[in-house]
Amino acid sequence: MTATPTLPAPGTVTMYSTTWCGYCRRLRTQLDSEGIAYTVIDIEERPETAGFVEQVNGGNRTVPTVVFPDGSAATNPSLADVKAALAN
Repeated sequence: MTATPTLPAPGTVTMYSTTWCGYCRRLRTQLDSEGIAYTVIDIEERPETAGFVEQVNGGNRTVPTVVFPDGSAATNPSLADVKAALAN
C-alpha cells in the first residue's frame, strides 16, 4: 500500500528522508539557514511512505524527495530549486 502524501502548507515543504542520508542533512541545514519550514518523514521509520518515494523516483528509494504545496515533487533538489518552487 502506498501512502498518499499530505500536501505541505504554503511556503513549506515535506522531505522524505533517512537518518543516514548526507544529502538530506545538507538540505535540512540549508533550509534552516533560509528559514524555510519543512516536515521530515523518515521512510525507514514509516515504511508505508517508501512506496510514494519509489513512485516518484521510478521505483527507487531516492532521498531526499521533496514535496511542494502544489503537489509537485523533486528528488535531491538544490536550495535554489526549493526556493524557486516555493516562489511559484
